[in-house]
Amino acid sequence: MTEQNDLIKGVFVERRNAHRDRRTKQITKAVFPVAGMGTRFLPVTKATPKEMMPVVDKPLIQYAVEEAVEAGITDMVFIIGRNKRAIPDHFDKAYELEAELEMRGKKELLRIVQEVIPKNINCIYIRQPVALGLGHAVLCAEPVVQGEPFAVLLADDLLDGVPSVTAQMSAVFRERQCSILGVENVPREQTGSYGIVSSTPLTAALEQVDAIVEKPKPEQAPSTLAVVGRYILTPRIFHHLRQLQPGAGGEIQLTDGIAALMQEENLLAYRYDGVRYDCGDKLGYLKAVVSFGLKRPEFHDEFAAYLRTVAR
Repeated sequence: MTEQNDLIKGVFVERRNAHRDRRTKQITKAVFPVAGMGTRFLPVTKATPKEMMPVVDKPLIQYAVEEAVEAGITDMVFIIGRNKRAIPDHFDKAYELEAELEMRGKKELLRIVQEVIPKNINCIYIRQPVALGLGHAVLCAEPVVQGEPFAVLLADDLLDGVPSVTAQMSAVFRERQCSILGVENVPREQTGSYGIVSSTPLTAALEQVDAIVEKPKPEQAPSTLAVVGRYILTPRIFHHLRQLQPGAGGEIQLTDGIAALMQEENLLAYRYDGVRYDCGDKLGYLKAVVSFGLKRPEFHDEFAAYLRTVAR
C-alpha cells in the first residue's frame, strides 16, 4: 500500500511539474530592427548597412545573432529596409563561394562560411516600408511573434558578456515571466541619448521599474540608469504600440509603448554583467574593434605591441 501511495504521489508531482513547465514560457524568438539608415557613419553606410560593419572579421549583426543563439533562441526576425539586402545575403547559403572554396581545398574557410549561422536557426525577414521609429519596427514583427514573449536586440549595441547578455536576461525571464529591460548607468550629461528609468532595487542586479522617460535632459532625468539595446517583452507590447500616436519626427517610440505596458504588467530592469560598446558612435565602434582585436590570441601580442607604439 505504501508503494502504491508513493507511486500515486510520484505521478501527481510529475503532472504538477509538467503543468508548471507548460506555464513557464521560454524565449525562442528575437527581433532585430535593422532598417535604420546609419547616417552617423556616412559615407560608408551609403551602400553598406551599418549592421554589416565589421568588428575584426564578423559584422555587428552576426555578433547579435550569436548572442541570441547562446540564449537558446531559434527564430531570428529581421526588420529590414530596402537598402539592407546584404543582411539576408550574409545569413544565406553562398553556393558559388562554397563551391570555389571546396574546389581549392580551403577547408577552414569553407567551415567558417558554412557556420555563419547554425543549421537549426530560422531567419525571417520582414520589410519595414517606412522608417517610423523603433516602436514601429518592433510592431512589424507581430505577425511572426504570434503571441509569445520575445527578445529585441539592437545590433549597434555590441555587448560582450559571459554568458551572453541575452542569455542572462532569458534566465531572469524564466524565473520572473515579465518584461525586462537591459540597463546600465551612464554619465548624467548623456541621459539625453537614452531612455532613462527610475526604479526600486530588488536584488543586486534586478530592479522594479517605476517610470521610464525617453531622452530626458540631464537636469530632468530621474536617474542615470539607461536602457541599452536589449529587451525582453511580452506580446502585450503590441497592443500599446498600436495605440500610440507618432511623436517627434513622426516616429513611434518603443519607450512610450513600454511606459504604457508597465501600467498593467510588471516591468523589471536588469543590470547585465558585461561590457557595452556603442557601435552607433564612431569612438565606440573604434573601441570595439580594438578590444575584440586584442581578444584574438593569434595576433594579440603583435597588435598590443603596435598599439603601444601609436598610443602616445
